[in-house]
Amino acid sequence: MIQSLGDDGEELAVDYLRNRGCTVLHRNYRTPVGEVDIIVRDRETVVFVEVKARSTLSFGQPFEAVDLRKQAKLRKIALYYLKQRGMEAPVRFDVISILFRKGKGEITHIKEAFF
Repeated sequence: MIQSLGDDGEELAVDYLRNRGCTVLHRNYRTPVGEVDIIVRDRETVVFVEVKARSTLSFGQPFEAVDLRKQAKLRKIALYYLKQRGMEAPVRFDVISILFRKGKGEITHIKEAFF
């Protein structure tokens, strides 16, 4: 089975986050309001990570696809996640942007991409 560019990007992002000490809590977490690619714990903070991967810049940088509408959806997903678990924890929204060139993924990690 051939993985999609998005799947390859998520795998690379998970490895990247683990190598930086994050604990992966969920991948492709689905709620009634939408889906987030990765949820990790970075020390005490719950981080909701959106991954965008591209093989060309024809449509701009990958991170540019996380527009205001997607940001609003991610906020709702975070609220749903915390309420479902009865959690109170600091929350952060990150974007991992991956540009695949010559078989290698160039990662740009934008911490606190929005609030």
